[in-house]
Amino acid sequence: MSRPMVLVSGISGFIAKHCAVEMLQAGYGVRGTVRSLKRADEVKATIAKHADVSRLEFAAADLESDAGWKEAVDGCAHVLHVASPFPPDQPKNEQELIRPAVEGTLRVLRAASAAGVQRFVQTSSMVAVMYGHPHDRKAPFTESDWTVLDAPGLTAYSKSKTLAEKAGREFVEKDRSGLHYATVNPGLVLGPALDADIGTSALFIKMFLRGKYPGAPRLKIPVVDVRDVAKMHRLAVETTAPSGGRYLGAAECLWLIEIARAIRAGLGDAARKVPNRELPDWLVRLSAIWDGAARQTAPDLGKDFQVDNSRTRQALGMEFIPARDAAVALARSLVDLKLV
Repeated sequence: MSRPMVLVSGISGFIAKHCAVEMLQAGYGVRGTVRSLKRADEVKATIAKHADVSRLEFAAADLESDAGWKEAVDGCAHVLHVASPFPPDQPKNEQELIRPAVEGTLRVLRAASAAGVQRFVQTSSMVAVMYGHPHDRKAPFTESDWTVLDAPGLTAYSKSKTLAEKAGREFVEKDRSGLHYATVNPGLVLGPALDADIGTSALFIKMFLRGKYPGAPRLKIPVVDVRDVAKMHRLAVETTAPSGGRYLGAAECLWLIEIARAIRAGLGDAARKVPNRELPDWLVRLSAIWDGAARQTAPDLGKDFQVDNSRTRQALGMEFIPARDAAVALARSLVDLKLV
């Protein structure tokens, strides 16, 4: 069955390529944006291994420029706005992240509204839900929770995703085009890499496999498989639920050591360098003096995060791939792609 054209912004990214595969396999046409069309052939070759690309197109557009977005959305019934900056380290000036995330979201929304797009699904994040709350909070996080923007120690990335989602929702509240809007808020996105462009969220698995870390920090994180994230985007386009849906992508919350041990069990000798013990909190805090990654994680050491996304599961009819399976799938794909 031939379905209408869907725009996927930032199609070269880890999540976005999976979204393109999901939509193509479901019969939609896909037009993906890239900052330079020089990347189009590379992205098309990757997607072609998993879906029929006869209805795959590309358009040049950048989150930091108005140029190209009108042409990108022209003829598209729906938009999956996946593109957003996600650096491995936090910038010295937080606006380097916040500005393109917020302004980019509004650029795509304005173009979609003007073009009469029917459905707009924005890729937000669990970092727009879970941060800035008391360290000893016991209640699980739900679709109703928001990150506290004025809390001390909040990272630029957390602020960028929270502010971009808030900006999107405020735009749609005032918009009169009838645009149906929803967000997908994934946790740590694991699952199989399709090529070498694995995204920042998968880097620590790569570092585990390379033996970079002697142990795992005492961190607990909501985990979701990238294939489920892509499926959630499609279901958010197809749902009969009213506009404004907020869908949390989390199979379960795992401690990093549980992720590491799942990979060791799943990959055997290929995962021999993956840590099998937790690092003491004091050591992580000490290393935060010179290590940017440790500095980002230090405030969340020992937090027993819990997520209740039963509303999402019911609204979209989601049954999530187990989190440990997602971790193993990513690790195995990194080995198969010779990225470790």
